[in-house]
Amino acid sequence: MKYLVLVCDGMGDYPIAQLHGKTPLEVAKTPAMDALAAGGRVGLARTIPAGFTPASDVGNLAILGYDPHRYYCGRGPLEAANMGVELRPGDVAFRCNLVTGDGDTLVDYSAGHIGSAEAETLIKAVDAALGNDRVRFYPGIQYRHLMVVRDPALADDLVKTQCFPPHDIMGWKISEHRPHGPAAALLNDLMDRARAVLLQHEVNHVRIDLKENPGNLIWLWGQGQRLAMPTFHDRFGVTGAIISAVDLIKGIGRLTALEVLSGSGWTGYYDTNYVGKADAALKALKERDFVFVHVEAADEAGHNGHLREKVAAIENFDKLIVAPLVEAFARSKQYRILVIPDHLTSVEKRTHVPDPVPFLVYGRGIEPNGVTTYSESSAKAGGWFVESAHDLLPKLLTADTW
Repeated sequence: MKYLVLVCDGMGDYPIAQLHGKTPLEVAKTPAMDALAAGGRVGLARTIPAGFTPASDVGNLAILGYDPHRYYCGRGPLEAANMGVELRPGDVAFRCNLVTGDGDTLVDYSAGHIGSAEAETLIKAVDAALGNDRVRFYPGIQYRHLMVVRDPALADDLVKTQCFPPHDIMGWKISEHRPHGPAAALLNDLMDRARAVLLQHEVNHVRIDLKENPGNLIWLWGQGQRLAMPTFHDRFGVTGAIISAVDLIKGIGRLTALEVLSGSGWTGYYDTNYVGKADAALKALKERDFVFVHVEAADEAGHNGHLREKVAAIENFDKLIVAPLVEAFARSKQYRILVIPDHLTSVEKRTHVPDPVPFLVYGRGIEPNGVTTYSESSAKAGGWFVESAHDLLPKLLTADTW
């Protein structure tokens, strides 16, 4: 038996006036997902439990069958796991975005989707100026980086300090959304000193990526300490692999002992190599029972407010991920598929929202529930609601019938 979980990050959305009251998923051409919906079951699931920030770390943990109430540890430790940054007891890891500030306004959460080479130069400059035995900065991919504070006496205060995800506050005042709480003084001081380093670097060096929005500020958020997690095989008795361009998702894979695959052109953006991801999934399933495929493009389009790009990302996911994987198993009855976004990402609000997400399951032992298309409205009309999304995968893997 083979199991596929296909995650189109941020695919769900609200109805949009520009689309005549429909969502991007409803207007996108998705024949592969619609066919699965007609032959399987469609419903709504809550990937973001009450009280949790609607974020990809929470949503993807739930989709992988790990209850966020038990296993959520913050985004920083998950990304550290993939970057090979070992966290010791008392260490607190922060996600460190390179962002664009204009005066007191946060203009861009990604510094114009800065290239990795330029970003590495900037983060290394910040670490050279501010790094020490207590604080270190580690370059990641594009705008996504890491800061680790090694101060056990301050760890609880660091975790309790409120930090805002930068993609939630674009166009808002920086001064009103800086870290606040018991360790805010340290974090704000680091952000201010880093800004001075980045501005001086801009003056003294020729930029590699001449983007409209430069990386002139770091933004610290998503902090946490490492949490021991049971392996995927120990929990479910199957071997598996995870396919993603995003450190966060790959970090979850490493902490759960799923094999983390890499491939050329997996960018986490509109231009990601969809075909390469589908090919990698098929190859992985020749030797393993389970594969988790994550595609980020629709979420990025949502944060950027790019409606057309979000529709295109959904259509590419359907055509280049879902369709070839389904076709490869068309003659076999020994497989099951779960298609789901980790959360909704509103194009109009340009941020994540915590509403339940549409999902579909298809394969052996799964009887149709009368829904013939895959969308937010059809999932709601189907009348099937799963309160805790972390219950979906165990049932997909173990239930004889559905």
